[in-house]
Amino acid sequence: MSKPEIDAVTAEFFAAFDNRGGTSADVARLRKLVLPGGVIVKTGPEFTAYTLEEFIEPRERLLNDGRLVEFTEWETSERTEIVGDIASRFGEYRKSGVLDGTPFEGGGTKALQFVRTPDGWRIAAFSWFDRP
Repeated sequence: MSKPEIDAVTAEFFAAFDNRGGTSADVARLRKLVLPGGVIVKTGPEFTAYTLEEFIEPRERLLNDGRLVEFTEWETSERTEIVGDIASRFGEYRKSGVLDGTPFEGGGTKALQFVRTPDGWRIAAFSWFDRP
């Protein structure tokens, strides 16, 4: 039963950034999906490590202030390994949207670390890198 639960948390994670069709992105739902002390890392030339709040605030603003519209990202493949109450998931993803009036597409890889809590599976950490 663990894999379907992890799939559901991952789908909800990606959906948090979706603002297609004039809807508001619900980035705040990450507070339910990610442990309060979760570690978030963007790799690459702009390497940045975030707390959960440092990650949420600018994305809420960007996705809801009209600069980034019709945004969505989705997993295209994944590999999940579950051992007891911990799990790791590596997934390829694609994304598209319109930033400051210019359409774009891209993708990359995300790595998510999960732990089973009394409330179900939660994300303990995630990292990603983008490919053009």
